[in-house]
Amino acid sequence: MEFQSVNKLYEASFKANWDRPALSNYKGQVLHYRDVARRIAKMHIMYENCGLVKGDKIAICARNQANWGVAFISAITYGAVPVPILHEFKAGNVHHLVNHSEAKILFVDDVVWEGLTESEMPNLQAVIQINNFSFLYSRTDEITSVREHLNELFGKKYPMNFLPENLDYYEDSADELALINYTSGTSGFSKGVMIPYRALYSNIVFAKQVLPMIGNESDVVAMLPSAHMYGMMFELLFEMTVGSHVHFLTRVPSPKIIMQALAEIKPHIVIAVPLIIEKVYKNKLKPILDKGGIRFLMNIPGLDQVVMKKIRTELIEAFGGKFEEVIIGGAAFNKEVEAFFKRINFPFTVGYGMTECAPIIAYDDWKTNKLLSCGKAAPNMEIKIDSDDPYTIPGEVLVKGANVFLGYYKNEEATEASFTADGWFRTGDMGIMDSEGYLFLRGRSKCMILGPSGQNIYPEEIECVLNNMKYVVDSLVIEDDGGLTALIYPDFHQGEVDGFSREALEKALNEAMVETNKELPNYARIKKIEILPEDFERTPKRSIKRYLYQRN
Repeated sequence: MEFQSVNKLYEASFKANWDRPALSNYKGQVLHYRDVARRIAKMHIMYENCGLVKGDKIAICARNQANWGVAFISAITYGAVPVPILHEFKAGNVHHLVNHSEAKILFVDDVVWEGLTESEMPNLQAVIQINNFSFLYSRTDEITSVREHLNELFGKKYPMNFLPENLDYYEDSADELALINYTSGTSGFSKGVMIPYRALYSNIVFAKQVLPMIGNESDVVAMLPSAHMYGMMFELLFEMTVGSHVHFLTRVPSPKIIMQALAEIKPHIVIAVPLIIEKVYKNKLKPILDKGGIRFLMNIPGLDQVVMKKIRTELIEAFGGKFEEVIIGGAAFNKEVEAFFKRINFPFTVGYGMTECAPIIAYDDWKTNKLLSCGKAAPNMEIKIDSDDPYTIPGEVLVKGANVFLGYYKNEEATEASFTADGWFRTGDMGIMDSEGYLFLRGRSKCMILGPSGQNIYPEEIECVLNNMKYVVDSLVIEDDGGLTALIYPDFHQGEVDGFSREALEKALNEAMVETNKELPNYARIKKIEILPEDFERTPKRSIKRYLYQRN
């Protein structure tokens, strides 16, 4: 791969798309590329006057919005290192990560700032309100004065108007640190993933190759957290290099809000996590499919095609009708849902990635990807399975290539443990690979439970079965006193609608569990279930924080 400067890609895109829409808040303000460039130029003046130099860290902890994109791109195009922090993190975590990263500037929104204290973050030069770029805190009067006179300083720097030819962004190099992304993960605590520019460039090249139809007339809905690598890369960073228009959902992205936005904006690509798709299936499609008449028609050759075509057409319309495909990633996809979507020929594919690979590892187009596979190695990446028989015996998925990170920030021990002696990154995921190079994941190696006779039990596979039970919103299988316990968060509201008290709902779930256990191998059967009164603690990409629920 011949590397090109990522920041020069942005410079070229901004110049070429100067008068086109760039970033919007859903049902709110629209920023054109010229507006984004102007705001970035003002930020650069501010950084310079705050004494920031190349390599200094700029933390961003705020909800998704157009100015999140402005803040991030202003940092890298200055030569600074952005540190995106998930806004759902508790205040103590944010203080720790700002300090650990040695950030000089912190962008926040009102909600995040309410819980923070500047005295807990002594290295900061300034705290900036991301909504309007006003100062919430500055270390010195001189820095405050810069903000107060920013328009004046901007006018002095660009006396003849601000034009495309004024853009001259920092030229980065391949192995240079681009950003630090802290991730909580589902199996432990946050580590600072050091992403180099080559990983950003390789991911952008990948997206351009597999999505050649996405360009400067394309619309994209940003529904995933921008501070998470999956959403950041494929709902923002890639799009800004090709002149697309990104619409941020600034509210909590419930399935209802998401489907409303997709229907209105009609995006050209949909980037999603499984939970969104599974909810659409469970709430809208499954009740229809469970009706006797429809089930009967689905089993009659010829008529089944008519029914499936109608369902597919309505589903495509529900997602806006213009998209090329729905790309699903970030967590395991429910097998029943995936099989049904494949059966109706819905244009979706399941990819595989990690923060440490910025994020893409494997992908294949929806027309060719195999059922239950997450594709083949992405461009500039290699995958191998650490197993004596990688075709049949699951082993750890090892990866190498341009997308792989530099290491964990200020954590040499964790960095060393993450690589093999010959330089392969240990993903911590288990899988097999077929003769054509398609990867099939079997779960997290850290989540794997050893069965009574040495069997490898992957709780995610059992959870897929449990989550198809009526009244189950989500579940978690844990090892408990030598057996398997299923923690279940049920749909209390639907149970109430159907006339069940909480006690009766628990009894119904226990009875259903008897039938469900018959579908499972003896060693993977559930010994008991426990009902949770409220939803699981989750990461921002909606994965359950598994480590909080382990008992052994």
